[in-house]
Amino acid sequence: MQNQAFMRGHGIPMLAVHEARDIEFLVKESEVLTGRAGRLFVIAGADWLTYRVLWHPMGFKVERLDERGQVVWSQHQLPWEFVDHSVVEALHAGQLFTPAVRRAG
Repeated sequence: MQNQAFMRGHGIPMLAVHEARDIEFLVKESEVLTGRAGRLFVIAGADWLTYRVLWHPMGFKVERLDERGQVVWSQHQLPWEFVDHSVVEALHAGQLFTPAVRRAG
């Protein structure tokens, strides 16, 4: 199984996401370390689809981003709905990655 990939065209190292329960932690970690809402996740397939996932107490806000990082569409998902989202499906297929984050400053 692949544990690291690089964001296509940017050379940015990407970390593999292995567990669905890690998504909430990764989103919160990014928000605390960077001061920006949400975290990027990439589905490493033919199209390399990019999503920004934001956490809130009622579930998740999932934004599909285009190649320029602009929001194409967004949806709110309750926790039991999110488990069927394509982001989680990609995780189960071993195709979900996220860039490592660094503390702002």
